[in-house]
Amino acid sequence: MSSQRDVLPIPDRPFTGLVTFDARDPDTSFPPIEPLRPPSGAPNVLVILLDDVGFAASSAFGGPCATPTAERLAADGLKYNRFHTTALCAPTRAALLTGRNHHTVGMGVITELATSAPGYSSIRPNTCAPWRKRCG
Repeated sequence: MSSQRDVLPIPDRPFTGLVTFDARDPDTSFPPIEPLRPPSGAPNVLVILLDDVGFAASSAFGGPCATPTAERLAADGLKYNRFHTTALCAPTRAALLTGRNHHTVGMGVITELATSAPGYSSIRPNTCAPWRKRCG
């Protein structure tokens, strides 16, 4: 079975094998893991998620976290500096999953500190669906 490539994220592959009580049982079967390769002509997209860091945490921007590859790229003139940082894990993930500002999706702070204040409820509004891209 080939992976469906017209919807991202790629849907989970349904399990089609047989699980017995003993993995050594000859009737136990699992489908092989198929390598996932981009289709011909697919865009080259890179998403970098750094959890619990601020804009200047990387050494390429003067911070204490050693990022030698980013430093090398910066030395060659490549610096990505148009991005949004939340500096907290749950808001970062909410922003990444929806492609929206973390306050817009109700995650202005970590969920343990949620309040009923707008942008801080930790409840994603129905108007802010998780990011989903249809291809083709």
